[in-house]
Amino acid sequence: MKRIIASLAAMTASCALMAQTKISTHLSEIAPGYSQTSVNTAVFRASSLVSADSAGVAYQFACFYSPDGMLTMARRQRGSDTWQVRKADYRAKVEDAHNVASMAVDGEGYLHVSYDHHGHKLHYRRSVKPFSLELGAEEPMTGEKEDAVTYPEFHSLPDGGLIFLYRTGASGNGDMVMNAYDIRAHKWRRVQENLIDGEGKRNAYWQLTTDSKGRTHISWVWRETWKVETNHDLCYAYSDDQGKTWHKSNGETYTLPITAATAEVAWSIPQKSELINQTSMATDSKGHPYIATYWRSSDSKIPQYRLVWHDGKRWNMTEVGQRLTPFSLAGGGTKMIPIARPRLVIDGKKAYYIFRDAERGSRVSLFFSKNIKKGKWSVYDLTDYSVEAWEPSLDEELWRKERKLDIFTQTSFQGDGEKTVKHEAEPVRVLEVR
Repeated sequence: MKRIIASLAAMTASCALMAQTKISTHLSEIAPGYSQTSVNTAVFRASSLVSADSAGVAYQFACFYSPDGMLTMARRQRGSDTWQVRKADYRAKVEDAHNVASMAVDGEGYLHVSYDHHGHKLHYRRSVKPFSLELGAEEPMTGEKEDAVTYPEFHSLPDGGLIFLYRTGASGNGDMVMNAYDIRAHKWRRVQENLIDGEGKRNAYWQLTTDSKGRTHISWVWRETWKVETNHDLCYAYSDDQGKTWHKSNGETYTLPITAATAEVAWSIPQKSELINQTSMATDSKGHPYIATYWRSSDSKIPQYRLVWHDGKRWNMTEVGQRLTPFSLAGGGTKMIPIARPRLVIDGKKAYYIFRDAERGSRVSLFFSKNIKKGKWSVYDLTDYSVEAWEPSLDEELWRKERKLDIFTQTSFQGDGEKTVKHEAEPVRVLEVR
C-alpha cells in the first residue's frame, strides 16, 4: 500500500510540474511499423533519426522496419508533418529484436545504413546521391571480419566523417571492431581490429559519444557469459585522434586492445546486480563524461536509475529518481524489462534523462535537472499512453546543433527471451519536445 501511495504521489507531482513548466510536445506520424518485437525501438540502435541541411533546407531522416519487415527510409523537411517514405528491397528477420537498423548522414549528405544483424554477414548500403532515400546495392566496408556482425552503430564526427562500431563473435565471447569513414576519399578504413578484447572469455557492451571538441568517449560493461546476470563493472576510455589512441581518465595511454585486466573501472559493480548493458553517454561543456545506466545496490532488491560521471578529478555516482518496484535480470535473449535503458543529453548544467518505467504506466518519461552535479531531479511524462517495450533513441545531430529534442517513438511489444507478441502494426512517430 505504501508503494502504491508513493507512486500516486509521484504521478501527482509530475502533473503539477508540467503545469508550472513551459514545455510542449508534438507528435509527427511517419508510417506504420513492425511492433511484435522491440526491433524498431531498442536503445542500441544508436541513431534512428538524423538531421542534415542541404542548400538551406533542413531535412530529418528516419529508418525503421515496416509491418512486413521491410527496411524503410523516410524524410521530411523539419517543421513539416509530411513524410516521404520509401521501402528498400530487403526484408529483415524482425522476429529477433537484435536485428536493428542504424543510420547516419555524412558531411556530404549521403545516407549510410546498416541493418539485420545477430551474428550475420555485414549488411551495409549508401544512398545513391546526397539526401536521397534510394539506397544502392549492399557493399562491404573493409571486407575483413564482416561475417559475424552484431550491434551496428554509427556516430558522426565533426569533420563530416563517421565512426562505425560492431561486435564480432557472440555474447560472452566477442570483440569490438571500429571503422572510420573518410569523407574525402569516400572510403571506410579499419581503425581498430579489436579495441576491447574479450579474450575468448567475455565481451564488452558499450556506449559511445563524441563531444564538441572531437574527443570520443566510450564506456562499457563486461559480460562473462550469454546470461545477462553476468554483467559487471562500468569501464571507460577516451580518444583524441578518432579512435587510434586511447586513454584512461587520468591521461594514461592504454596498450591495445583493452582487456579486463587493463580497463579503467569507473564504477565497480558485481555480477548479479541487475546491471543493464548498452545504455548511453553524454558530456558537459567541459568535456566531462556522464554515463546513464541502472543497477541494484547490494542492500536493496530494487534497481535504480544511475548517473556515473567524472568531474575532472574522480568518478562520482548519483541515483536518478527513486524507483519502488523490484525486478530481476536473468537468462539470455532480448528481455521484456519493466523499465527502459535510459538516454541522456546535457545542455550546460541542465540534463535530460529519457526513460520508460512500468511504475509510470510505461509512458515516454523524462527526468530533468537544472544542475546535473547537484542531483536534484524533477520528473514528468511526455505521452499520456503506454509505449510498452519502447526504449529511447533520438536525433543526436539536432540536439548537438540546435538543442532541440526529437525522440523516435513507437509502441512496441516484446516477449521475454526472444519471443514475439502477436499485435497489429503501430505508428512510427517523432516526439518533438520543446
